[in-house]
Amino acid sequence: MNVIVCIKQVPAVTNVQIDRDTGRLKRNSVESIINPLDEYAIEEGLRIREKIGAGKVTAITMGPPQAESVLREAISKGVDEAILVSDKAFSGADTLATSYTLSSTIKTLGDYGVIICGKQASDGDTGQVGPAIAEMLGIACISYAKKIESIDDKSIKVERMMEDGYDLIESPVPVLLTVVKEINNPRVASLKGKMIAKKAVIKTLNATDIKADITKIGLNGSPTRVMNIFTPKQRVGVEKFSGEASEVAAALVKRLSGIGGSHII
Repeated sequence: MNVIVCIKQVPAVTNVQIDRDTGRLKRNSVESIINPLDEYAIEEGLRIREKIGAGKVTAITMGPPQAESVLREAISKGVDEAILVSDKAFSGADTLATSYTLSSTIKTLGDYGVIICGKQASDGDTGQVGPAIAEMLGIACISYAKKIESIDDKSIKVERMMEDGYDLIESPVPVLLTVVKEINNPRVASLKGKMIAKKAVIKTLNATDIKADITKIGLNGSPTRVMNIFTPKQRVGVEKFSGEASEVAAALVKRLSGIGGSHII
């Protein structure tokens, strides 16, 4: 069974900055890393390969040429093949255009059983790309996967994390999973793995290679635009109400109907 893992290069900081003119992330001024939740996706892909005993794990990322570094890190952990989807035409893509680009890439790869994504990316934080890829490929999607109970060439049984426990879901394959950090403990790359990754040839595909419709990629294919992104200002001042429940409730209602903005405990 072949496994595809979609990973993303993200800024290594939480306070990301946006270019006001283009509405895009400023990536050149900060260190970049693999999206933390994608580490769990890579690990689970490797575990499926080890459990099945056949097939290969392919990591895919869409991004600028420097995104190659996260693919080499994936190879150092044991991924068999890595593909960089890179083209200036992809610039400015929102989640819809990104999902279209990745699904188009996957269609060119041939046979696969499972596609794995992290639950969400630390920069955009939308959690939309994985499910959208599944929709565009016409396959099932199981989100918030916390454990694979069983898997074979025909079906998969997965525990999906819920607020009050988990759902046990059975699905035919191919299937797409978005995983949470509870699913495993990612392995550390070995020295041998790092040496292999350093010498590995990374395949690069552009818009023509994946037969992309130019109206569906980059800014052209993005119905949404980032107008502004910022860290909310921390508000100070705490008010504590005490007394009988009815008195506290009345005081709280009165306070909320007056001047807002304070944190109330």
